[in-house]
Amino acid sequence: MVQLGSSPIRVPALGVGAWAWGDRITWGYGRGYGKADVRAAFHASLDAGLTLFDSAEIYGMGRSERLLGEFLRERSDRGIVATKFFPYPWRLRRGVLVRALRASLRRLGLPRVDLYQIHFPFPPIPVRTWAEALADVLTLGLTRAAGVSNFDRHQTREVHGVLLARGHSLTSNQIEYSLLERGPERNGLIRTCQDLGVTVIAYSPLGMGLLTGKFSPSHPPPAMRRRAFAGVNLERLTRLIAALREVGQHYGGKTPGQVALNWVIAKGALPIPGAKNANQARENAGALGWRMSPDEMRHLEMVADSVIRR
Repeated sequence: MVQLGSSPIRVPALGVGAWAWGDRITWGYGRGYGKADVRAAFHASLDAGLTLFDSAEIYGMGRSERLLGEFLRERSDRGIVATKFFPYPWRLRRGVLVRALRASLRRLGLPRVDLYQIHFPFPPIPVRTWAEALADVLTLGLTRAAGVSNFDRHQTREVHGVLLARGHSLTSNQIEYSLLERGPERNGLIRTCQDLGVTVIAYSPLGMGLLTGKFSPSHPPPAMRRRAFAGVNLERLTRLIAALREVGQHYGGKTPGQVALNWVIAKGALPIPGAKNANQARENAGALGWRMSPDEMRHLEMVADSVIRR
């Protein structure tokens, strides 16, 4: 189990990302998978002991939250719910965040969420303003913990300081982090989070599917996701998939995706891979219960570095 920041919330070392639940544009919800599939993913996740579900008001324009809320009501065992506020440029006043959270709660059917996060540090509103708003919803009891997403190390420190001055703490920073995206290691962001006691939550820990081994030069990613892979050499990716398989063989035949998730866990971050169906949810859960060696981690990192176009 992992403690989220200094909050009392404890979750397994692997969560579930709900971006694809209801999202038609990037993930193609309604084309190849639908409500029954993501419902099965939800139940399979809980059955596997995965309790943290991460959504956002913009995922499927609220559909992800509505689906998650519906699924939660079908279970007696409680899930841990995280969602996010999106700072659209027309959202100009601090009180908008409180109203946005109340709207998310209505869609989720909950009196409060466990973790509320600012999705991006977008202008024109200063980071400090939204940090004060996060403190407001903590004081109101609408969330148990507060986090940010996609904030750099300076912005993370600023929000941490604002919350601390208000008697609260910054719980997490959700960032893109995987074997194919190690920028947060190199730019000091992960070290900053560690110094502040802020949990790193890793989204797209499977490189939006690239690290599962299902894509190749002859079978490229879908068009809507291809832009995210512009910096990856698909020819060389086969070397990384082979290295992931090799490590997996040492642990009872773990899949490339399970090994990639285990690498994120071993680095001290909390990955939240997506799951469109029950099989994907169960496969993700196979990343838990074992730990690769430091030598294996270094080998994977070396191979991964050769995959990125520079």
